[in-house]
Amino acid sequence: MPSKEIFKIHKPGVLTTFQDMGRTGYQRFGVPVSGAMDTFALQIANILIGNPRDDACLEVTLIGPELEACQQVTLAITGADLQPMVNGRSVPMWKSFYMKKGDCLTFGRHQSGVRSYIAVAGGFEVPINFESKSTDSNSGFGEILKKGETIDGYHTINRPGIGLANHSIPLYKKSIDVAVIEGPHSDYFTERDRKIFFQTAYTVGANSNRMGYCLQAKNAKIEPLGEIWSDATPFGGIQIPPNGQPIILMADRQTTGGYPRIGTVISCDLPKVAQLPPQGTIRFHSISVAKAQQRAIEMESFLFCLEKFRHGLGE
Repeated sequence: MPSKEIFKIHKPGVLTTFQDMGRTGYQRFGVPVSGAMDTFALQIANILIGNPRDDACLEVTLIGPELEACQQVTLAITGADLQPMVNGRSVPMWKSFYMKKGDCLTFGRHQSGVRSYIAVAGGFEVPINFESKSTDSNSGFGEILKKGETIDGYHTINRPGIGLANHSIPLYKKSIDVAVIEGPHSDYFTERDRKIFFQTAYTVGANSNRMGYCLQAKNAKIEPLGEIWSDATPFGGIQIPPNGQPIILMADRQTTGGYPRIGTVISCDLPKVAQLPPQGTIRFHSISVAKAQQRAIEMESFLFCLEKFRHGLGE
């Protein structure tokens, strides 16, 4: 199926990029994984309009773009509530809907969360680098939205009005508590450091971005007992640099790092971190690997069942 123009870009937004589930399998070659910051919201958006759940979406950060539909399009918007509107009227989130040719999608003021995801039925036509459509400007991968240009895709007409029940929609808070698996460099931290880490409410610094969240707390300096050889960096890994203030490694993190890691945020809690705004607060608690795996199984089961239900509706 040939691609067609789907949107004309009137405004690109502050940081609107194409993201999928990332460049998995290439980190050992020095290629950053990148991908969506909130993989749960991305997968839900794709499922609601009948796409493969790992397909690329537009990831919108805080201030959204202005996009004019070049043809009828079926789409879904999930993640942060940035007040999406079509022709000045509010449109539902976490539910598929139509836009007609000439309709204009805009965004209002930030309400909750930080990142929204726009999925289009049929998917976007975006250059593929290392088996991913994700934009990583630091590495030179992917496309940056520019005013006056168009976005192409392979649009198919799918049923609108398919959405999540209200009780299944995530709530994005400005103060969160997340689960952490301790290690792998536990020997580099004293019991005092461990108590400080788990008893402190950290603030997300203004210099936080897709590479990492820099956390801040007064009178809560952690002092690692030494340095480590550089090793692989996981999504959610919590490094402790010399200044004693934790850094949570995020989607665009470097492939290796030399700061000791006191723990790793479990995958099910990473969406909460990804949606935490600057000056939001975060606390940590320890969790076992077994419990983390059980939570991951529950999240995957939810996505699998939703996908199966969506496919069962047919078109």
